[in-house]
Amino acid sequence: MLKWALIFFVVSLVAGFFGFSGVSAGAATIARWLFFAAVAIFAIFLILGLLAGEALF
Repeated sequence: MLKWALIFFVVSLVAGFFGFSGVSAGAATIARWLFFAAVAIFAIFLILGLLAGEALF
């Protein structure tokens, strides 16, 4: 998921460089959503891993 966020970020930068501001804004929005979704999933799995570790030890 972070790979896709990075790809959309690069697309946003390239589109902004060439003057396609609408495409750039759309790609940046998609990249932002994907990044925060990846961070949320990471946080959930981190909490679940910590809880599972406490249950075993």
